[in-house]
Amino acid sequence: QVQLVESGGGLVQAGGSLRLSCAASGRTFGIYVVGWFRQAPGKEREFVAAMTGSGSWTFYADSVKGRFTISRDSAKNTVYLQMGSLKPDDTAVYSCATGNGPSLRYNDYDYWGQGTQVTVSS
Repeated sequence: QVQLVESGGGLVQAGGSLRLSCAASGRTFGIYVVGWFRQAPGKEREFVAAMTGSGSWTFYADSVKGRFTISRDSAKNTVYLQMGSLKPDDTAVYSCATGNGPSLRYNDYDYWGQGTQVTVSS
């Protein structure tokens, strides 16, 4: 059984940083794609960033490019989302997911974590 557990969310002031973690069991991230999505109240789920297990492909939403970095620690089977220069618009529940191939569409990801809240105050 595949389980993804996110952590690292919280309350931060605008301009601050947070690092989210996504730890997996039951699936080795090294051979799958991992993506981060977010959903703010009243809004649709939004793609944030994704990477292949090899790291050969990474992709960022325009809204976070240059501010967020996705990375992976193979030994810990964990994927990170380093978020910097945070803005109030980044406030959302952030979820990690894993799938079989590079994609920006949430329907292409088959296992999801429970999500972690990120709140950015102005």
